[in-house]
Amino acid sequence: MASKHILIQGGARGLGLALVTQLLEDDATRVSATTRHPEHADELKALQARAGDDRLAIVALDITDEASIEQARQEIGERHPRLDLLINCAGLLHDEASGQWPEKRLADIQPEHFAASFAVNATGPALMIKHFSDLMTHGDRAVLASISARVGSISDNGYGGWYGYRASKAAQNQLTRTAAIELARRSKRLICVGLHPGTVDTDLSEPFQKRVPEKQLQTPIQAAKHLLGVVAQLTPEDTGQLFDWAGKKIAP
Repeated sequence: MASKHILIQGGARGLGLALVTQLLEDDATRVSATTRHPEHADELKALQARAGDDRLAIVALDITDEASIEQARQEIGERHPRLDLLINCAGLLHDEASGQWPEKRLADIQPEHFAASFAVNATGPALMIKHFSDLMTHGDRAVLASISARVGSISDNGYGGWYGYRASKAAQNQLTRTAAIELARRSKRLICVGLHPGTVDTDLSEPFQKRVPEKQLQTPIQAAKHLLGVVAQLTPEDTGQLFDWAGKKIAP
């Protein structure tokens, strides 16, 4: 059986770590997992110790630093000249250290917080596509996915608020759509999509879980299984779209 080569950006914790864990259940899968600080990625290291260095590589990558992305691309490209799946997992909703929280009203908007949200949620995934897509235009089926959010849908916005997060995820969805059009000209079997995981019990959602019904809060492993199930069913006709964890399309 041919090996599958998969890259999980932001694979050291939360949903990204769960995706790595789930993917390694398949003995034919080889995974590269990125993190800003490999030296602190204890859970990834534990997975690597069990799976072996040949099946899991831990790679330094800061999604807000293009030079870091280029270096990771070189390292991963030397290990795997082609990728079958790439999932961008990093996301920024809040940052207690800098005092960044979702804006409830216009008066809460701060330019530096907007810039941080766009750097992680929009520019970063676009740079990942820029530098790694050439490993995926090999002619066989490949999926390039970015973890997005339903709140990035303009037509679905009925509550307002969360200005920076909504806007940066809407930008990500537009970038995914635009990249999908270009990449389809290079490889008809490269599928470029956004994925909405639902509410997952991670650090990103923790401060906002009180309003979430218990049955709607997924564990990271549950969410990972759902999303990988969606990825498995995608066809080239789906490229450029945004899908939720149940495989349903979300309108732009």
